[in-house]
Amino acid sequence: MAGRDQRFGADLRLLKNLDHQEDRRRGADLITRARAESGETDLEILAGGPNLQQALLLRFLTHAGELAVLGHPDYGSRLHLLIGERNTEATRNRAKLYVLEALQAEPRVKDVLSVDVIPSRKDRTQVDIDMKLRTIVSDTPLNLVFPFFLEESAPS
Repeated sequence: MAGRDQRFGADLRLLKNLDHQEDRRRGADLITRARAESGETDLEILAGGPNLQQALLLRFLTHAGELAVLGHPDYGSRLHLLIGERNTEATRNRAKLYVLEALQAEPRVKDVLSVDVIPSRKDRTQVDIDMKLRTIVSDTPLNLVFPFFLEESAPS
């Protein structure tokens, strides 16, 4: 069915790495690509599943309520409240709660199959948020990993 993925929509690409976003920086620059036929530069577009991945990552990176002045008071997550906290089980449980709240607000997510918040082995100030979701267009689970840094400034 060709039109199923269209329900995810399309948007400009703002994040370089959708599979493993490495920091808290939201898309500050638009990403460009060269047109095959002319070689001219154009803005890169994401559609389908990758657009949903980017949308979820941007939702997690946006502070809840930050877009209220633009008419989106419920957009974002509360993950930012964990910055400065120690990497404890209680902190990881709060991270899971905040992720579940944000996922519940995303209309393209049909079911949350699992959310695991795991301490990183390489950085004690990092937790890896591993999600498995069922979307509105497919019963095939979407896997998404989002590293979240509990320190004030994330590595570059």
